[in-house]
Amino acid sequence: MTAVDVMFPYYGDVELMKQAARSVMGQQHQDWRLVVIDDGYPDPEPARWFAEISDPRVSYQRNDANLGANGNYRKAVDLIEAPIAVIMGADDIMLPNYLTTIVESFDEFPQASAVQPGVQVIDELGRATMPLTDLVKKAATPRGGQRRLLGGEALATSLLHAGWHYFPSIAWNSETLKRIGFRSEFDVVQDLALLLDIAADNGSLVMTPELAFLYRRHSGSDSSVRAFDGRRFDEERRFFEGEAARFERIGWTRAARAARLHVTSRLNAVTLIARSAAGRKFGYIPKLARHVIG
Repeated sequence: MTAVDVMFPYYGDVELMKQAARSVMGQQHQDWRLVVIDDGYPDPEPARWFAEISDPRVSYQRNDANLGANGNYRKAVDLIEAPIAVIMGADDIMLPNYLTTIVESFDEFPQASAVQPGVQVIDELGRATMPLTDLVKKAATPRGGQRRLLGGEALATSLLHAGWHYFPSIAWNSETLKRIGFRSEFDVVQDLALLLDIAADNGSLVMTPELAFLYRRHSGSDSSVRAFDGRRFDEERRFFEGEAARFERIGWTRAARAARLHVTSRLNAVTLIARSAAGRKFGYIPKLARHVIG
C-alpha cells in the first residue's frame, strides 16, 4: 500500500471540521496520516476533540501565531513525509473511495504530478448544489470517460480559460509539491499558480472520472468575501498579467492569450455586479466593473 499524507490546515467551523476529519478516518485505503494544523481558531474544542482520538495516524498541532491561509498551506507542505499528499479543506468531505482512487491513479500514471478526482459540490448543509461558478467549471472541464493525463501548454491553457480544478480535492506528488511549492504573494489564486508552475515545469495532472470528493461552497468563504469587495479581482488581475508575460516569454502563445483574456474571471465579476446592485451595495460596483473591462 502507498502511504498518503492528508495535510489539514484548519481555521473555521468546528462541526464541519469534525465531519471532514471523520471522512479521512473512514477511508477504504488505510495507509494514511492525518496532520491537523490549527491556525489559531479561537475555540478550545478542536484541541479537546483531537486529544480524544487514539489513532496514532492522527496528529494535531496549533500554530503559536496565525499564519493566514497561504502561510498555513506552506507550513503543511514542509511537514509532508509520504510520497503522496493532499492539502484538504477543513469543511470538505472525502468519500470512502477517495484515497483508493488517487493511489490507483498514481499507480497507473507514475509520472504524474497531481491527480484531480471527480467532485460533487455541496452547500453549507451538505446538499448537492451547482451554482453558476460550478456550471462553468463543469462545462470547461476536459472531457473523457477514462483516466487521462494532461500536461504542458494544453493543461495551462485549459486552466487559464476556466480554472475547473478543485484544489482541496487534488492529490499531489509530494516531491513535486515540496520542490515547487506555493507562491507566498497570493492569497486567493495560489492553487492555480501552483498548477501553472507545475505545467511550466513539464509536469502533468491526471483527470479521473470517479466521484470521490465533496467540495463545500458557501458564501462565508474567504474567497467569496474577497470577491464581493473586489480584493480577489485585484489579485487575479495582477496574477493573470504576470502569467501572460511568462507564457509569452516561453512561447506558449495560447496560454498567454488565455491569461490575458481571463474570461471566466471577468464573467465572475459581472455576476457580482448584478448581485451588488440587487443588494444595493453600489460601492462595490466601480471596482468590479474595472476588472470586467480591464
